[in-house]
Formats: sequence, C-alpha cells, structure tokens
Amino acid sequence: MKKVIFFLPVIVLILFSCQNKQQKESEQSNSQQKKPNILFILVDDYGYTDCGVMGSQYYETPNVDRIANEGTLFTDGYAACSVCSPSRASIMSGKFTARHGITDWIGAKTGEAWSKRGRATQLLPPEYKHSLALEYTTLPEALKEAGYKTFFAGKWHIGEKGSWPEDHGFDINIGGWDAGSPSGGYFAPYKNPNLKSGPDGENLSMRLARETANFIKNNKDTAFFAYLSFYAVHGPIQTSQGKWAKYRDKAEAMGIAPKAFKMGHFLPMRQTQDNPIYGGLVETMDDAVGVVLKALDDLGLDDNTIVCFTGDNGGVVAGDAYATSNLPLRGGKGYQYEGGIREPFFIKVPGMGNGKRCSTPVVGTDFYPTLLELAGADLKPEEHVDGVSLVPLLKGESIAERPLIWHYPHYGNQGGEPSSIIRIGDWKLIHYYEDGREELYNLKDDMGESNDLAQEHNARVKEMSTKLFEMLHEMGARFPEKDPTWTAERERKKLEQVKKKLLPRLEKQRMKFLSKDFNPGNEWWGSMVVED
Repeated sequence: MKKVIFFLPVIVLILFSCQNKQQKESEQSNSQQKKPNILFILVDDYGYTDCGVMGSQYYETPNVDRIANEGTLFTDGYAACSVCSPSRASIMSGKFTARHGITDWIGAKTGEAWSKRGRATQLLPPEYKHSLALEYTTLPEALKEAGYKTFFAGKWHIGEKGSWPEDHGFDINIGGWDAGSPSGGYFAPYKNPNLKSGPDGENLSMRLARETANFIKNNKDTAFFAYLSFYAVHGPIQTSQGKWAKYRDKAEAMGIAPKAFKMGHFLPMRQTQDNPIYGGLVETMDDAVGVVLKALDDLGLDDNTIVCFTGDNGGVVAGDAYATSNLPLRGGKGYQYEGGIREPFFIKVPGMGNGKRCSTPVVGTDFYPTLLELAGADLKPEEHVDGVSLVPLLKGESIAERPLIWHYPHYGNQGGEPSSIIRIGDWKLIHYYEDGREELYNLKDDMGESNDLAQEHNARVKEMSTKLFEMLHEMGARFPEKDPTWTAERERKKLEQVKKKLLPRLEKQRMKFLSKDFNPGNEWWGSMVVED
C-alpha cells in the first residue's frame, strides 16, 4: 500500500506532463491550421472598368466579380505607377516608386537615347534602376519568415537574371523573367526560359492558372502565398476565333459607334469598349481566375484563404494595342490622370467584407503590411515604409488620412506627360515637368478630371505642391532635364503626322477587327490547334 502511495504523485505528474504536452501540440497544430493562405492575383494593363463589377457592359468577368462581391471593393484603389515595372516593385517592397528608384518600365530609353529614337519631346527622361534591390526584404521573404510556402507564376519584369522571383523570396518560379510581354504570344510555344512550353495552342493564361492550382493542391496542408501574375491583358492582344466572334457579335448588338478615338496631347485615345480581340483576352483571363478559385473550393480552402486582386496600371487607351477605354476616368496606361493609376482593387478575407465598398484611397504599397497583419506576422515598418495596413478598413473601421504620391518623370509609349502627383483626401494635384504648371482636381465631385480648380484654390495648390516635393526629395527622386535639341516646330510637325496618319489608321483597324470576315491568319495566333 505504501508503494502505491509513494508512486502515485509520480504517476500523476507524468500524466499531467503528457496531457500538457498534448495540449500544447494541439494548440500549435490549431494555430498552424488557422494561419490563412494567401492568393494574390495581378493582371497586367488592366483598366478600372475592365470588369463587370466596376461597370463594364462589354467584358464578362464573373470570376473576378466574385472576388469583389465576396470581399471588399476599394473604389479608390490605386497602382503605384501608371506603367508596370514600378508598380510591381512597389507591391513587392512596400515603397513608392521614387524611393525604390524603378520609375519606368524596365527597358525604356532615357536621356539622349530617348531623343535619338525620333522623339520630338521637350524633356529627356532621367535614368532609373533596372532591378529590384536585393537588400530589400520583400513581401514573399517576410511571409517565408512567417512560415509560408511561396509560389510565383507569370510576369515578373522587375529585374534580369539574378533578380528574378526566386532571388526575392519565392520558392517556386513558373514563367517569371526579364520580359514584360508574352514573348511567344498567348498560345504555345511560349518562348519563355522559365516556362516549359505546353502543346501547341495551349493558352498561356490558362496554363499559369493550372500551375497555380497544382501548387495549391500540393501544398494544401501548408500555409501558402501563391502569386499569380498574368501576362494578360498586355499586348500583343490575342484570342481564339470563338471568343472573338462572341465579342464581335456583342459589340454589334450594343451598337457600333462610327468613331472610337479622339486626339490626346501626343496620341489618339480610345473612347469605346468594343475591341473583340481584347474582349476575348479579358474573358480568358477571367476563366483562368475561375480555375484557381475552383481549386480553393474543391480543396475546402476557400474559408481560410485571403484573395487579393488588382492591376499594375490603367487600361491601354493609347499606344501599345489601343485596347480599351477607362471612361468615366480620363486617360489610361502611362497617363497622369485617374485612368492611368486607378485600378480594380479587391481584398477578400473570410468573415470580412462580403461585398462592402470602401472609398478610402489605398495603393499597391498597402498590400505588404496588410497581408503581414492578416497572417499574424510582425510588421516591418522599415521595409513597407510607404504602405499602411488596411485591416481596419476591412473591418469597417477607418485609417488616418495620408498623402499618396506618384512619380513618373517619363513620357513612355502611351502619350502621358512627365509629371508627379499627390492626392490628399479628395484632392489631387498634378505637377508637369515640361512647363511647371499644376492642375488641381476634386475627385469626389469630378472623377473624370474635367474641371481644373488650380486658379480657384491657390493656397491649396501651394500647400500640396510643397508637400509633394518634400516627399520626393526625401525619397531621392530623379527628375527630367530639358532637351537642348527640342524645337516647337519639330514637335508640331510630329503631332500633325500623328493626326493625319495614325488617327485614321486606328479607326480603320478597329472596323477591321469588327468585320464579320476578320481573320488574323496563322490559325488565329496558333490557338486553333487547341481551342481554349
């Protein structure tokens, strides 16, 4: 009896210790299970009204719309730049473009090299950095530290070899490399060193979606960060014959306007959404989004996965493929107006949002701290210095008003002018580097930027301009210089040629795309081998 009494405390202690260990292991397991997965979807050159939920009557995007309708739609969501590479670097780094130094799409000419390409512009664009700095702790690197498996598929374009996705925190890279457009087009063979080509005719967007879905399936028991970065809807725009026919007929049913373009400062600008090739390209991208969302549903991961959806700059109304219209917003890709920088911007978090619309201005740099907080990871304010967590907004609360700035001291290929922008509250100021003029708009009353209020609000202009340049100089921004070879007469002649030759050619091309017997040749860009 004494022996039993002697060993009883020991047995109780052992049992308690085992129970406590099991409880801790259970708590750790539950904690791991509760860590949310993250799916980030980025579309290239995607316009503010290029999806149904944002007002398009032409493009059909039920899967993209689903993300907005099940999450939070930010009506005043912005890309960090009006062209791609700078915006992409800002999402990765949490820094404004003037701070990380990638201020134009990588590959764009600068200085005298710009002028020698037959340009007739007043300024020489400044140099910019050609890769994302390796010393930054990027968003995927921060998530890896928090225990996430990381995956990238699609367009990178923020550095050459040595500064590819795998060099910035992604465990897997499918298709990300130097190029900013699909080198082989949207149908295999792809001509991409980091994407094994599928069977001839395979669709690029669908391939990237299937790769993403496979990654999710293979890592369903691990917290993952899947970054699906479409090459779509960047030019060259291509689609299958079936989708072209659908959107050609739809344009006809909606009524084909006799004219679609009007002259901007440097180039004609599209005013209609009726390009059937682009319509098919958009829908295929949406189909691809559906593939990944279905994978989440089928695996039972939808209720524990954050889904972010946005674009890297405005839709292309001028230059490139002259593909879409962003009306009621003014301008598009490469422009200083809202059409160049305002984007579809959706964040779906299980248990939050459910179709809520938020009008607080937010920007691409905000994804970094937002996702860290949602993941339960420590924030890195020294890295995402130009972003704030949007979690309060997702919960229906508010964040402090702050200045947002954009710095694009380049001309680009779309007709925008070298400029910098600051938005504070409802007010937006644009500073132009050609002549130093400044425009002021109240975006709440005038989202189309048709009424310049600078003359009526001199004090506000001065205050905002001072703040803008304080921030730019603090970030080490570079600025354009005067081209000593520029003459007003040379620029006038250049613009006359654009109006005389390019404008009518674009109208003719548009009607060709809408004709019933249109055929681009090459078996519809090779898509007829395998219909999408």
